[in-house]
Amino acid sequence: MTRTRIKICGIRTEEALFAAADFGADAVGFMFVASSPRFIDPDEAFALMSILPPFTSAVGVFMDPDPDEFAEVEQRCPTPYTQLHGSESEKLVKACGPDIVKAVRFHPDTIGHELDRWGVCEDVAAILVDGSAGGQGESFEWSKLAPLVEACAKPIILAGGLTPDNVGDAIRTVRPYGVDVSSGVERARGEKDPALIEAFCRAVRQADAG
Repeated sequence: MTRTRIKICGIRTEEALFAAADFGADAVGFMFVASSPRFIDPDEAFALMSILPPFTSAVGVFMDPDPDEFAEVEQRCPTPYTQLHGSESEKLVKACGPDIVKAVRFHPDTIGHELDRWGVCEDVAAILVDGSAGGQGESFEWSKLAPLVEACAKPIILAGGLTPDNVGDAIRTVRPYGVDVSSGVERARGEKDPALIEAFCRAVRQADAG
């Protein structure tokens, strides 16, 4: 049985952090994009990361960061993984690496090229495929991504419009390495709902079980 990894993104409180960990998430995401409603100060994120239980990873999320800005945030909150969710160049990805989760926006005309491009980048650990620029809850036609997943050189993480109600169908269609959710487990914009986090994680495990 394949186990789909789960990342709950946009964590800002202890309540959300422990809900994610207790209900089976493999990773939590700290949003370091100042314009996001889910932004968290790096010092606050470090305090949360320090109380994560064993085997739950932290991911720092950036969008087209200035290298100096990135270095400052990393010094204050050195997360094991970094997610780059913008139009970063290979040079910037390398400067922020290793262990990069590189996000790309799904488009049927360009997704093959994007997977090939980042699949050969040694600093990229996984590729996240989103339906939007991130955090907007926009889905896409999963069936058009599915044929490309097995051939990709890097693990694929599926994001964009996922909820407890549809994540099972998404997993059965795409069979990704992992799924990433933010708005789909919120009671209000930027405010995580532990009950929705639990429902999301349960739906992922049910899909894994067939």
